[in-house]
Amino acid sequence: MKSVLKKLIAMLLTLIIVSFCVFLAFAIIPGDPARAMLGTEATPGAINRLREEMGLNEPLLVRYGKWIAGFAAGDFGISYSYSKPVADLLIDKVPITVAMTIISFAMILAISIPLGIITARYKGGILDKAVTVLTQINMAVPPFFSGFLITLIFGLTLKFFVPGGYISYKEDMAGFFAYMIFPSFAIAIPKSAMTVKLLRRSLIEEYRKDYVRTSYSRGASTNWVFYKHILKNAMIPTVTFLGMVLSDIVAGSIVIEQVFGIPGFGRILLTAIQNRDYPVVEAIIMFLAIIVLLVNFAVDVLYRIIDPRISAGEAG
Repeated sequence: MKSVLKKLIAMLLTLIIVSFCVFLAFAIIPGDPARAMLGTEATPGAINRLREEMGLNEPLLVRYGKWIAGFAAGDFGISYSYSKPVADLLIDKVPITVAMTIISFAMILAISIPLGIITARYKGGILDKAVTVLTQINMAVPPFFSGFLITLIFGLTLKFFVPGGYISYKEDMAGFFAYMIFPSFAIAIPKSAMTVKLLRRSLIEEYRKDYVRTSYSRGASTNWVFYKHILKNAMIPTVTFLGMVLSDIVAGSIVIEQVFGIPGFGRILLTAIQNRDYPVVEAIIMFLAIIVLLVNFAVDVLYRIIDPRISAGEAG
């Protein structure tokens, strides 16, 4: 219980540090949001009045205090470009990013866990060699290029989906998930390759340990030793890696959205950066940071469930 509390406190402190760094970065970079809103023809007096209305003339720490207090209360500020609450702009984007993340991660698990186990158990076989070659190729392919290939093959050639024909979850939930399969697959391909390679290596290393030979000498069956000990121990580093993968998926989804024409965080983030709409950019970055921290927390909890020795060691 103490370790969980410590983790939560560390998460909160990390989030505060991230929030201040994000706010500071946009406060000191060149460019004036008020000038960007009014245009190059605006007079200095008009720009200064708008800055007063937006609170940009207040001291940095005062602005940060108001912003973080509002953020904690669910008020992400007002968009400079759209003149409406940032929360209203982003609320419809959250299900898109969450759905893509979940589908991508499910694909990674469905592909990498079975292949990692099979290639390790039949090391040196034809399938192992073929999968090894494919993983090396797929690890070198960035998600956006995978997205282009998937669009070319499954969209333009095989006509499985209409490129750029995004279907909103509000209009057709089944159509939405059907369309999301393809961008999610583009994200999952390189991550699956990395996970297969890591799990295979971890399993092979476990096979070589003394406890495996001891178990066999005592008459334990191959399957019992594998699923009771080898796989469980090999999953410990794999779970940690999958936590990092899940965090990468959230960031990678922003790039893939541009390839498949999905109106998610990616599109509004790029527009907000171009227009110096800092409240929108800050809210998106903070949202992504919260997801990453929650994922890391969940991984840590799962890590302790898989290997209770960690919790026991800390308690001791």
